Amino acid sequence: MTVLTINKLTASVGAEVTGLDPDALAGDEALGAAVLEALEDNGVLVFPGLHLDPQAQVEFCRRLGEVDHSSDGHHPVAGIYPVTLDKSKNSSAAYLRATFDWHIDGCTPTGDEYPQMATVLSARRVAESGGETEFASSYGAYDHLDDDEKQRLASLRVVHSLEASQRRVTPDPSPELLARWRSRPTHEHPLVWTHRSGRKSLVLGASADYIVGMDLDEGRALLADLLDRATQPELVYSHTWSVGDTVIWDNRGVLHRAAPYPENSPREMLRTTVLGDEPIQ
Repeated sequence: MTVLTINKLTASVGAEVTGLDPDALAGDEALGAAVLEALEDNGVLVFPGLHLDPQAQVEFCRRLGEVDHSSDGHHPVAGIYPVTLDKSKNSSAAYLRATFDWHIDGCTPTGDEYPQMATVLSARRVAESGGETEFASSYGAYDHLDDDEKQRLASLRVVHSLEASQRRVTPDPSPELLARWRSRPTHEHPLVWTHRSGRKSLVLGASADYIVGMDLDEGRALLADLLDRATQPELVYSHTWSVGDTVIWDNRGVLHRAAPYPENSPREMLRTTVLGDEPIQ
């Protein structure tokens, strides 16, 4: 079995993994369990200069869980989704501008799918300016609350919607665009996610629209305050990409966002998503 060499990047989230042969990611039967354990401990794993082949990336993700193939057609390798603002490479590029805000993937699924377990990104082309990916621990967001706050938040429920996240980047949508956003069902989740492991995290981010039963402005102010506290600079790991880097994060315990970059930027990431098996509860 390949031994992982892990160096923490910040005290709160993120670790760098070095000395790993890219072939091992796809070929080492036992490596998946080691990566999942390291991911649980660190939230984000960075593999610098790995230059992982797209097919090998998908094979690696299959060792972690079931790979999402719902976005096939954007890339010749099944399970690969190009993250780029170039509409010739991704017809849904306009929606990706919402990733400039903090979020957790999978809070507004088209059905009753669980949030993604993990996401892998590999850099094919990088932005000349901007385009870093930032991470903050949603476990830490809960752990840093005092006991009174934990008790107060324990029973709160939040409605998440695609519209909430898209309005941040397109505040005055056309009626047609608004109707398209609203065709995606909203989802009500507890603010505090109690995981099977016993750990707890806060479910925050751009898709969080309002708190059920609370004054609209008061609830949104609370959500904004919690998010601001969770993403203070000293709690964030910001990854500056180089071509060939691969990063994986635990979507269930990590908030993330992309730093803005120009619409005509060559930045292109290849994403593979590992489907979740744990509901927000």
